[in-house]
Amino acid sequence: MEMTLVGLRMLREVAERGTFTAAADALGYTQSAVSRQMAALEQATGARLFDRYPGGVRLTDSGRALLRHAVVALDALKAADRELHGAEEVARGRVRLGFFPTAGAVIVPRALAMLRQEHPHLQVTTREGTTPSLVRALRAGTLDLAILSSRPPHRSPDTDDPPLTVEPLLEVHLAVVVPAGSPLAERGSVTVEEIAREPWIASPGTADEPLLGVWPGLPGRPTVRHTVRDWLTKLHLVAAGAGITTATPSLLPVVPPGVRLVPVEGVAEEVRRVSLVRIPGPVGAPTQALARALRRQAAELAD
Repeated sequence: MEMTLVGLRMLREVAERGTFTAAADALGYTQSAVSRQMAALEQATGARLFDRYPGGVRLTDSGRALLRHAVVALDALKAADRELHGAEEVARGRVRLGFFPTAGAVIVPRALAMLRQEHPHLQVTTREGTTPSLVRALRAGTLDLAILSSRPPHRSPDTDDPPLTVEPLLEVHLAVVVPAGSPLAERGSVTVEEIAREPWIASPGTADEPLLGVWPGLPGRPTVRHTVRDWLTKLHLVAAGAGITTATPSLLPVVPPGVRLVPVEGVAEEVRRVSLVRIPGPVGAPTQALARALRRQAAELAD
């Protein structure tokens, strides 16, 4: 039995999505069809490609090795198709960027605006996601760059080989966001004991990432009054007096009226690092142009 293009495409999708079911939904197949194709790939290669566990699957060393070659082959075929059916599209250039949610509020839009001025024909596609999902997309070859956030000790976002290239762009300090009319807003800083009693507005926790929006290490169990994925909605809920949340000063250019960012005293500073991450190896001109624009925007935010 031989490997097929359909099987390789499914392999890449499973590697990115983390489950056969999610890959099937993305590709328009049934879950059983994806399972059969992956079984056929394992038979063709004579190797176990996945480790199964209750929440999904992970690539084995053999699976990661096959994925690296599959990405090269599939991208080459895609480039050939573009060249045969539209040389102009190739000339314009494309780059695919992933980012964590708050990066999409300030850094990414400003970088894209700059890029349109300097390279009007460059096409950029973007997607927002969690760190694990964006790393899987980088490994699967469906993203060229990702903007990720990390906390100390700032380890690599995964342990696969080859190690990802991680370029720090910016370091910011976490603060609490409170209503402008709140007594907490009148203070230069607040304590953990004070904010522990407040109702919180947070993102729903997932298997990929913990609850976001609650100050780390609060004593007791925090009261989460509202769960919201969108950061702008969180900030407007704070302005309406519905609770408090966390954010970094990088969001200051887009915060709505009626909120204040206040530092937390008496505890170690909560530092977040924003990094540009990619697969190691040669970098094409479109990707380099986008990376330069992101670096410039990060530098402006740091000033």
